[in-house]
Amino acid sequence: MTESHPVDTHVGSRLRQRRALLGMSQTDLAKAVGLTFQQVQKYERGFNRISSSRLFEFSKVLDVPVTHFFDGMDASVGSTKRKPGRPKAAVKQSDDLNTKRETLELVRAYYKIRDKGLRTKTLDLIQALAKD
Repeated sequence: MTESHPVDTHVGSRLRQRRALLGMSQTDLAKAVGLTFQQVQKYERGFNRISSSRLFEFSKVLDVPVTHFFDGMDASVGSTKRKPGRPKAAVKQSDDLNTKRETLELVRAYYKIRDKGLRTKTLDLIQALAKD
């Protein structure tokens, strides 16, 4: 089996991140664009490449610009010409707080707080706790 291209892995990760942030299942996303959840799963893992037309569909369903899927990606990842001895670089998913489930759950819960004043106080509390 061949290794996934770093760009496909990054785009898939951003797809998964946005879907999870919205609280949408793979099945829900698949139905919205006429796919099976298994195909969405393959896209999210970077096993299959996402065509430009499909990426456009995902951007509409997930309410983000197409560029969202490339945010945070090192520009050298997609380059076919590299300097000798210089490895391809990608965003390390383990180091990216935005891809952690805990972060997504926290953000989703935060935005469920309808009262703006209470949201602000919650943010202040979290920031105060983080200083300790």
